[in-house]
Amino acid sequence: MEFLENVEILENKAVGGDNFLMRVKSENVPNKKSTPVAGQFYMLKLKNEIMILRRPISLHSVNSQTGEIEFLYKVLGEGTKELASYAKGDVINIQGPLGNGFELIKKSSKIVIVGGGIGLAPLKQLLKELLKNKENKKIVFIAGGRDKKTLEMLDSFDFSDKRISLKVCSDDGSLGEKANVIELLKKEISIDEKIDIIYSCGPHKVLELISELSNENNLTSQVSMEERMACGVGACVGCSIPSEEGMKKVCKNGPVFYSKIFGKKSENVKNGGKLNGK
Repeated sequence: MEFLENVEILENKAVGGDNFLMRVKSENVPNKKSTPVAGQFYMLKLKNEIMILRRPISLHSVNSQTGEIEFLYKVLGEGTKELASYAKGDVINIQGPLGNGFELIKKSSKIVIVGGGIGLAPLKQLLKELLKNKENKKIVFIAGGRDKKTLEMLDSFDFSDKRISLKVCSDDGSLGEKANVIELLKKEISIDEKIDIIYSCGPHKVLELISELSNENNLTSQVSMEERMACGVGACVGCSIPSEEGMKKVCKNGPVFYSKIFGKKSENVKNGGKLNGK
């Protein structure tokens, strides 16, 4: 269910590169007026009235007991630049949770999660939710970014569970392997182990290649799409993308979709936008 809520900012800090982590306090979450899940997003209202459109930001993490919600975003334009200027104690209005999140597998021998750059944003909550089920035996988490500085955002994740196998890569080799997430995913697929599902989020081209790999190898795969949004509730159709099943609204039908709807080679995946910042 969707709600408008004024929330207090508890923290808003730089976490490497142009990335910021904002933590706010919601009363609706502990009161169970809203129950956000991994893959959903919120529309954040800026205090600058000149910027009338809300900014869509993925749910990074939520604590259902305390009501603390985290947003991980990248400063890319005037809207997210404005967000980055907010300080502890400021109050902003949020709308959400919105959209359809990841469909969680409940029993698996191996799960692969792939995140590229700011596409790592919704994967912290996804990892938390998957780990709650003890019948998920192994999770391979592939994380990639431009360099070590950019990947400092991983410090907010908890990889302590022994079921997690963390594999990190960077474009310049300053952290983990000098490679990209697609190369690491290809290696993982080539291993003689059954992969029950692949979850991913990242730049358009990365999701296109992941969809292609998944479809070619007959692997179940869910991708969290990015697209420019105006309303966030499916009214303006501005975030519509083509698929094998016709036009889909990223905000209403997604942002999470099964890769299979984009066809064998995923030619119909439209160029993504700025769910995590613009």
